[in-house]
Amino acid sequence: MKTNKSKDLILKRIIDVVISGIGLIILFPIFVVIGVLIKLDSKGSVFFVQERAGKDGKIFMAYKLRTMVDNAEKIGLGYEIEKNDVRITRLGKYLRWGIDELPQLINVFKGEMSMVGPRPALPHQVAKYPKEEMRRLELKPGITGWALVNGRNILSWPERIKLDIWYIDHWSIWLDLKILFKTIWVVIFTREGVYGKDGVTRDYER
Repeated sequence: MKTNKSKDLILKRIIDVVISGIGLIILFPIFVVIGVLIKLDSKGSVFFVQERAGKDGKIFMAYKLRTMVDNAEKIGLGYEIEKNDVRITRLGKYLRWGIDELPQLINVFKGEMSMVGPRPALPHQVAKYPKEEMRRLELKPGITGWALVNGRNILSWPERIKLDIWYIDHWSIWLDLKILFKTIWVVIFTREGVYGKDGVTRDYER
């Protein structure tokens, strides 16, 4: 990797620590309130914790606010989630607009994720990646990314791979900042791409 890219990666990490650290401090009271509401809304833990593959395939535990009933992946459609899925809790349908991903700021602060990067995949998915798709693991996974702000779950798997690899090839601090600002617009104002064209969100199987 070129020296300037190495320096940029150091700056990327500094930005990650600053944003995630400040974010966790500011959001802590909100997390407490949401946690209480989740417990009142349905049985189960506040957080949904799941193994994900990070940079170079290293496994880590990713955090999310629980939006579905306990053991939802073992019920109904499994890892596929319909827009009006009965497994989604009353509060969960609102959290799924993107709020549920905010605990991943913990993963960013710990250095397991970045603010921007390809979304983290499940380990069994990575095990089936062909050579080209393995390139998704060249950078840390992100809370948001180029694919998320350009279609999110509306995209097919090949389209997501194409966008992820484009990001890896063209990555820069300025591109990260562009994606972060665009994420605010997509998640807060348009709310597009939460579900696919068929009304289903899925962790793509290969």
